[in-house]
Amino acid sequence: MSPPPNALYCQAGGVTAVINATAAAVIETCRGHPDRIGKVFAGSNGILGVLAEDLIDTSYETAETLRALRHTPGGAFGSARFRLGSFEADRRTWDRLHAVFAAHDIRYVFYNGGNGSADTARSLAQFRERFDYPITCVHVPKTVDNDLAVTDCSPGFGSAAKYLAVSLREAAADVASMVASSTKVFILEAMGRHAGWMVAAMGLAADADHHPPHLLLFAEIPFDPADFLARVHASVERFGYCVIGASEGLSDGSGRPVSALPGPHPGEEQFGGVAPYLAHLVHDRLGYKCHWATADYLQRAARHLASATDLAHAEAVGRAAVDFALDGHNGTMPVIVRESDNPYRWRIGMADLDSVATLERRLPHEFIAADRCHITPACRTYLRPLVTGESWPPFRDGLPIHAHLTNHRTPRRLPPWHSP
Repeated sequence: MSPPPNALYCQAGGVTAVINATAAAVIETCRGHPDRIGKVFAGSNGILGVLAEDLIDTSYETAETLRALRHTPGGAFGSARFRLGSFEADRRTWDRLHAVFAAHDIRYVFYNGGNGSADTARSLAQFRERFDYPITCVHVPKTVDNDLAVTDCSPGFGSAAKYLAVSLREAAADVASMVASSTKVFILEAMGRHAGWMVAAMGLAADADHHPPHLLLFAEIPFDPADFLARVHASVERFGYCVIGASEGLSDGSGRPVSALPGPHPGEEQFGGVAPYLAHLVHDRLGYKCHWATADYLQRAARHLASATDLAHAEAVGRAAVDFALDGHNGTMPVIVRESDNPYRWRIGMADLDSVATLERRLPHEFIAADRCHITPACRTYLRPLVTGESWPPFRDGLPIHAHLTNHRTPRRLPPWHSP
């Protein structure tokens, strides 16, 4: 009998605090089917490693190491931002992927990413028709932005949301203690280029009316400087200080970002810098002493404060992805289906990638309060279960312990790849 075909796992896009838990779940579930799946390769730096035939043989990782991935942040195998062009326009890349798949008898692909990555996964699912090669590709969801369509939430979001809500509550307590003689305004900037889910999560920090955050600036609401300054002034007059949560993708009425830098490629923008922009605006126009912070990578790397719910989601979609593939469900994605809010109950469902790829789910209008600067009770009801529960990593000498992989490379069988 010939050995069973192999599988490929790729991490794509920005990582999360729990993406490695998904990786471990995929690999462990594949190992549970030795008669149907042989080796599990991981692309070094995602699909870029596949193109370079730089494949990590995960069979060299022990069960103990895989368990340690559950409490290890970052992307254990390396990630990449990559868009696979159409078959007609990018035939050379398609041919290279086909050659790598065939050379290593890869028949299952698990592509772990966000909505842009879902489009690449949808393309990989077309290998059956394009090359008459039996690939079964399942997209495995993750993104801190929570902007994936169809699924109730995105694995990775709950932990980032928890970190932001906790950080803002703690910082607000610090600011409140200094208002008599020092800082009057504090601004925390969160990720979310076009969707305000991360900023909404900061709203959980308020445990009573009028508690901070006093203002939330959502990506979905056009920024009006005059209105913003008036609200900041009113908050300082009433409470003595103003704590603000702001989206990195904050834009004006014409849709132009209030702060962005040129990206690495023509026509691209690198979002960020909203918090210092707002701080300068407050200082220059109102004269208040203002501090700001950007959560940046911290919000997606904070495994020490991960949500237990989020971790459960991350592992569940990894296991389900393998089950879907073994059942022949090509071009699909496991999704989280909420069955009730209180008590919180959920299950795994299935979505076709045509209903997910390139689509972006923004914060619903009913989650934004009438004053456009706070969240509604409905938003709190949605968010609370996602940040619930703690899953502490083990610590040694006061610091968290992370997994250390061998990352053993499998021998190359093809000529070197040169990017176009």
